[in-house]
Amino acid sequence: MESIKQTLSSMKWKQPFGLPSLDELKESIINHPLVMEFCQDHPEVTMDMLERSMVKLDQAIQEQGHCQRCTELNGCPNLIKGHRAILTKTASYIETVHTPCSKWNHYLEQRRRENLIKSHYIPKDVLAASFQHFVQDPQRFEAFRGLMEFCLKVEPGSKERKMKGIYLYGPLGVGKSYLLAATARKLSSRGISSLMVYTPDFFREIKDSFQDHSLQNKLDALKKVPVLILDDIGAESLSPWARDEVLGAILQYRISENLPTLYSSNYDYAMLEEHLSHSAKGGIETMKAKRIMERIIHYTDAYLVDGLNRRMHQE
Repeated sequence: MESIKQTLSSMKWKQPFGLPSLDELKESIINHPLVMEFCQDHPEVTMDMLERSMVKLDQAIQEQGHCQRCTELNGCPNLIKGHRAILTKTASYIETVHTPCSKWNHYLEQRRRENLIKSHYIPKDVLAASFQHFVQDPQRFEAFRGLMEFCLKVEPGSKERKMKGIYLYGPLGVGKSYLLAATARKLSSRGISSLMVYTPDFFREIKDSFQDHSLQNKLDALKKVPVLILDDIGAESLSPWARDEVLGAILQYRISENLPTLYSSNYDYAMLEEHLSHSAKGGIETMKAKRIMERIIHYTDAYLVDGLNRRMHQE
């Protein structure tokens, strides 16, 4: 980002045809909506103060433009990545302070959750998952369309606009995890945080959380994240306690706060209910499984994802 100071210095020696004059550059900065709004909020600002602060004014204007055009954090050209220069007044000058943007805050929150939940899981082969690279064959198109609509319309936590989560089911290797990882990436472009966990590993991790006293923090992370993604639910071996006090508590909180949950599974609803009804001791707990399924069926739209096992037919 070339500063106004550098531009003005070069223009002192030569003024190429067609380029604005020094006075024109100063006038364009002073009349910029950002600067005019700042002056309205600070009527004590004088023209002399503005002229002494041209470099800072120019930086704030440029960084505002970068933020308005920003699509992702990695491409941020601002002086401090993920931060924007905000104008502030000192005794006799106008200075800038660097304020983090929503994408930077989203990045930090994602890192915090990832460090807390060791089973945070996006497979390496779908780490760069994107809807743009997804092959839209007929067996997966409805799921693709449903997830795209979800990404564009979801407003987690909104009391006025409630939206169901998504339940993807189908055989192994057909792209369910890829679709969910692509969903997480698309949501991040809207500044919406998500957490994708591999469900079997998460419940194994929960068993160890009593020793380090981190259970409540981990449960809170899954309860409160704007969009939770439970990958491969049904592949885990659940104790009645984990089913009722962990999974049930997480889902109940999320329903009450209108925070959607996305799932992938090899089981359809009926098969998942049967799986959840089996206790570790070999008993059958039909009603308890139904309570969990009530919190899944009525708050998700289900899509069958079918087709070739792409893990076995990689190009």
